[in-house]
Amino acid sequence: MHNVLCIFRREFRSYFDSPIAYIVLMFFLLVSGYFFTSNLFLLDQANLRTLFGIVPPLYVFFIPAISMRLLAEERKSGTIELLFTYPIRDTEIVIGKFLAALSLIGVLLLFSVVYAFSVSMLGDLDVGQTFSGYVGLLLMGAAYLAIGMFASSITENQIVAFIVALAISFFFFILDKVLFFVPLSLANILEYLAIEYHFQSISRGVIDTRNVIYFLSMIFVGLLLASHALSRRKGD
Repeated sequence: MHNVLCIFRREFRSYFDSPIAYIVLMFFLLVSGYFFTSNLFLLDQANLRTLFGIVPPLYVFFIPAISMRLLAEERKSGTIELLFTYPIRDTEIVIGKFLAALSLIGVLLLFSVVYAFSVSMLGDLDVGQTFSGYVGLLLMGAAYLAIGMFASSITENQIVAFIVALAISFFFFILDKVLFFVPLSLANILEYLAIEYHFQSISRGVIDTRNVIYFLSMIFVGLLLASHALSRRKGD
C-alpha cells in the first residue's frame, strides 16, 4: 500500500504541475456546461438528464487523452526502467497510476456538482437519482480509464495509446446503438457488453449489483492486462 500511495502522489501531483489537468478541466466544463445551460434556458428544463447524457460520449474522448501518457510516457522516457529497479510490483505501479487518474476524473465530476446545485435552486432535485448518476459516472470513468491503462501499457507512443484506447472505448460505447443491425440471438449479448446500457440503469436511481459487477469486471480485466503487458516489458 505504501508503494501504491507513493506512485499515486507522484502521478497526481504531475497532473497539476503541468497544464494537463487545467486544460482537461476547462474543456470538460465548457462542453458539459454548454449542453447543460442549453437545456436549462432554451428548453426550460431544470434537471440533470442532459448532463448525464453528454458526459458518456465526452468520456470516450477525454479519458483516452488523460490515460495515454500514464505508462507510454514512462516507457518512452526510460523512467519505467528506473521504477523497475525499486522494490515495487508491476501491479502497484498500475494501481497507483490508475488511482491518480481516477482522482482527476473525480475532480472533474466534483466541479460539475455546481450543475446539481443550480437545479436544486430552480426546481426539485431528486437527490437519490443524482447520487446514483454520479456513482455511475465514476464507475464508467474508471472502466474507460482501465481500458486506457491497457492501451498505454502496450506502446511507447502516446498518440498510438490514445487511438487504441479511443477505438476500444468507442466499441463498448456504440454496442447498444447497433442492436437493430444484428441478429436477435446476439442482441442480448451485445446489450450486456455495452457500457452505456449499465450506466443508464444506474442513472435511473437504482444501483443494481449486476451493473456494479460489470464495471468492476471491466476495471479488473483492464488493469490485469496492463500489469501483464508491463511484466512482459520488464522481462525484455
